[in-house]
Formats: sequence, C-alpha cells, structure tokens
Amino acid sequence: MSENPDAPRDPLPWTARPGARAWRCAPAPADVRDFHTALPDYAPTPLTELPELAHELGVGRIFVKDESSRLGLPAFKALGASWAVHRALAGVRGTLTLVTATDGNHGRAVARTARLLGHRAHVLVPRGVHPEAVAAIAAEGAEVTEVQGTFDASVRRAAEVAEAPDAVLVQDTAWPGYERIPGWIVEGYSTLCAEVDEQLADRAGVEGPDLVVVPAGVGSLTQAVVTYYRSRPTGHAPALLTVEPESAACVLESLTRGEPVSVTTGDTIMAGLNCGTPSTLAWPYLSAGLDAAVAVRDTDSARAATRLTDLGVSSGPCGAAPLAGLRAALTGTGADGRRAALGLGPASVVVLLSTEGSAANPQTGRTL
Repeated sequence: MSENPDAPRDPLPWTARPGARAWRCAPAPADVRDFHTALPDYAPTPLTELPELAHELGVGRIFVKDESSRLGLPAFKALGASWAVHRALAGVRGTLTLVTATDGNHGRAVARTARLLGHRAHVLVPRGVHPEAVAAIAAEGAEVTEVQGTFDASVRRAAEVAEAPDAVLVQDTAWPGYERIPGWIVEGYSTLCAEVDEQLADRAGVEGPDLVVVPAGVGSLTQAVVTYYRSRPTGHAPALLTVEPESAACVLESLTRGEPVSVTTGDTIMAGLNCGTPSTLAWPYLSAGLDAAVAVRDTDSARAATRLTDLGVSSGPCGAAPLAGLRAALTGTGADGRRAALGLGPASVVVLLSTEGSAANPQTGRTL
C-alpha cells in the first residue's frame, strides 16, 4: 500500500532546544537600515494579517511578511546582496566581476546590483535550475554557467572562478576563510526584521511576535533573524522556528547531532532551500539561538503556497515553507508538546517570513 502524501508525519522531523530565548548576541550595525531606505526603489514590504489561519491553528494572530516584491525583485535577497556589495566595493575603482552560485534569487540579486553599479556578474547555477530562472538572471546582464552538480558543487566552482584578479565572490554561505562578505549579506537582512517590528507596533498595536518562522537553506536568513531578536538585552524574546525541505534538512540534522554536518540533498520544489551544508558563519547562531527546527514535504509546501494565494498573499514554495512548518508543528501527534516547546498559547502572535512571491517560480516545481 502506497504512502498517503497528505498524512501527517509520525514522527515529525523535528527538534527543539530549550534555553534558546535566553541566549544573547551583538546586534547588526545600525547603518544597514539607513543604507536601504536611501535606495531609490526602497519601500517596506507588506505585513499581512491572516485571521483565518490563526483560527485554524489555534493561536491569537498570524501575520505574513510578504517579500514578493523587494527592491524590484520577487524575493528578499536584494537586501543582503545590495548591502554586501556596497561594503565589499567601498573605495574600489574600475570594473569588476561579481561572482556567485545560486538556485536563483540570490544570483539574480547580485546580477541586478552589479548591473546598477556598472560591474559585470558571473552566476553559477546547479543542475536542474529551470530555464526561466536562468533567463531571468541572464536578463540582468550576467554570464550564467550551469554546473553539473548540486548547489554545494556550484559554490565550490564559484570560489574557483572568483580567484581571477578582477573578480569578487559574493556568496551567501560561509566556510573557514570566507566569512566577511557572507556576514555583510546577513547584516543586510536585518532590515526585514526591523520592518516587522515597526509594522506590528504601528499597525497592529503588538509589542512583538511570540514566534517567528523562517525558511532555511544554509541558514543565513535564520542567522539574521536570530541576531535581531537575540541582541536585545531586555524585553520580549520570541521563539524562533526554522523550516527546511525533508530532502535537504541540513540545519535540522546539524541541530540534532549538535554539530554542523552535510546531508545528501534530493529534488524539491523548495529549490532555494535545497542546500546540504549549513553556513559556518551561521552555525553558532543557529545552535544557540534557535528554539526549534522542522522539515516538511513538497506536498506540504505546495499546499501552503496555494492556501496563501487563496488568502491574497503571493508566495512560492520557499516562501510558503514557514506556513507548512507551522502547520506541521501545531497539528498531529505530539502537537501539544511542540506548542509548549515554542511557548505558544491561544493569544500568541506568529510571524511567517514569506521570502519569495509566486513570480519567483517559472512553474510549479522550481523557485528562483
């Protein structure tokens, strides 16, 4: 008898880490937000309340941070790429080639930034990225090279290409010896979190979220979220939950083992999360500041994307992963224990970070 793809997972791929809300770290630089607000296309992305979902999942309020249009692109990645390139090229003269590996969104953001600043871009993509994703990157003026391998293989090849004297590697994952530029990318994402808190306070009268749910690839956005909410010396500290594809759950596996590990990845419609190794820069923040991690199936993410679309929020599979992860955590066998681990009750406020819009997906099954 075949497995029902809609049946709840038992046991659910999940891990929880007590004490994360007490951990503290240094904040991101304050001038990141000033840099972004000075950009010509800057505007805060919407924070949309979805009361139907809150009722369905037994919490007080659910908000979705809608990153379907950020600085002219259909995903949040431009925040990190723009700030990192600004820092990396400060005081540099002449035309350079910005090199990166990508499943789509980050590479397109680097290519767009390079074009706007008068530089070249060389973007390497792993095998299987949809042709329309490649075309969108190329349309920004970038040279695009397909690597016959995984995302991790593309990253290794990009590092080799960037050894050229006129090249700069702008990669959104870190490894020993390459952490400064990935750190700037993480800093750039802090603007998203600052907007969330301002919008909750100004439009919803909420002091702050009780839970923030983040999709994870190598963990850079998660690192930014951990940094933002764990850098406050006092005040409310929300629970933080990360969500990955079951076929590429490197953060969940690393947290379970207590050390960063690589996993073998498989095909997933959550292509932007199809990463097999956590960023070395992110790992200390993930291991100390995350409350929990969960992995979801493609069917869960696809259903969540459809649900968000029905509720008026444009979201692709990666952007919908937080809803899929929240639903998995709060339903099925063991849900009461998972609610307790996240500190959730009937009045809790939850924020889902929908990191990409449906326009980032050339077709169902691929993300940019």
